[in-house]
Amino acid sequence: MSLPEALSERTLERLSAALGLAASEDVPLTSPMSPHPVGRLRVLRGGDDGVKVVTVGLVVAPIGLDSHMIFVFTPPGSAVPHFTLDAVASADYHAMHLDLIPRAELAVNLAYLDACFLPLTTHLEQAWQLDGLSPAAVGPRQRAMMSPWMLVCRATEEAFAKLGPTVDAYLDHWLDLLDRGVPEAGGDLAERDLAERDLVNRANLFSPDVDPVWLQVTRLLGQEQAERVRGELLR
Repeated sequence: MSLPEALSERTLERLSAALGLAASEDVPLTSPMSPHPVGRLRVLRGGDDGVKVVTVGLVVAPIGLDSHMIFVFTPPGSAVPHFTLDAVASADYHAMHLDLIPRAELAVNLAYLDACFLPLTTHLEQAWQLDGLSPAAVGPRQRAMMSPWMLVCRATEEAFAKLGPTVDAYLDHWLDLLDRGVPEAGGDLAERDLAERDLVNRANLFSPDVDPVWLQVTRLLGQEQAERVRGELLR
């Protein structure tokens, strides 16, 4: 098992144990590049917390791709951020995208920012001190969909192996937020507003116009399967 796959599976096991996740979808993903499935789409749901977890694993040896994504969505009316981890190995480098996705505008909701994101600062700073990490090529338009505490990087194999504690710290904090709740975005957002904002944000976040990875996924899996994956992330 590769480092990205091992990290992804360990994180999913922690989520499953904490949230009592049960699988609702488990779909093999195929490609013209291989006679065998090249990946797997899984959808899991939590019990009382109402979370939805989408995982996508893609392993395509001919192009040196080993990618494992976890996205944990909180309920539509919740202000608790979404959790995401994307762990990748390619022929040339390892990469990671780790973040909590804000459910409200941070600049006008300081109490929400302080509760949800400020505690991550030390963990983010310590991660960037690791030898072998470099910023990933993500433009400002795409960064605007995420949080300032996003860790998006390329890494040597040795550096990637040392990022496990950072992932654990982000996940521990997110689980604590889910358990305790968060300031209701300064008290100025109703559940309906949170749900409507989330739909728009997710449509932008997973838009092929914003994230070029969807063009690569479509070339690999075909339009129908790519839209099947994207559809689980949009709703």
